[in-house]
Amino acid sequence: MTIWRPANSITVKALALIWQDDALLLRNIHDDSGRVTGMRPIGGTVEFGEPWRDALLREFLDELGTRITLLDDYFVMENIFEHHGVTGHEVVFLCPAHFQDNSYYRMDTIVYDLSEGGTGTAKWVTLDELAAKQLELYPSGLEARLRRVSSRHRTGRFVS
Repeated sequence: MTIWRPANSITVKALALIWQDDALLLRNIHDDSGRVTGMRPIGGTVEFGEPWRDALLREFLDELGTRITLLDDYFVMENIFEHHGVTGHEVVFLCPAHFQDNSYYRMDTIVYDLSEGGTGTAKWVTLDELAAKQLELYPSGLEARLRRVSSRHRTGRFVS
């Protein structure tokens, strides 16, 4: 297992909010022992000089081998966090999206290649399931924000 620590700088991330009914596509976040401590939407780091939308499209093509369609509405969250005693700082673009290949909506679990090596696993999880399992949704504050949004908005329009 790879031991991950936050960068000693601000990183910019782009994550896709892909819904299937009331379930969101999320990947596991592990601690150093391999225990799942939370979940996060799929996406990745925006490279220098790369628009965040291009980064998000690239991440899905590189890691899952598929294309997504990004919707017009998005929001940005600042995420300052502690991970094993190390402070991390991210600016995160979160964008509602849809798979262009509908077969992904029929998969309970999606295994994909990680750009840093290894594989990742994503699942369709409702916000209530997260709460029942006492798992955090990252970035911090995202769950509360999504709970304020009606199911109509989940398909494309977000409000503050």
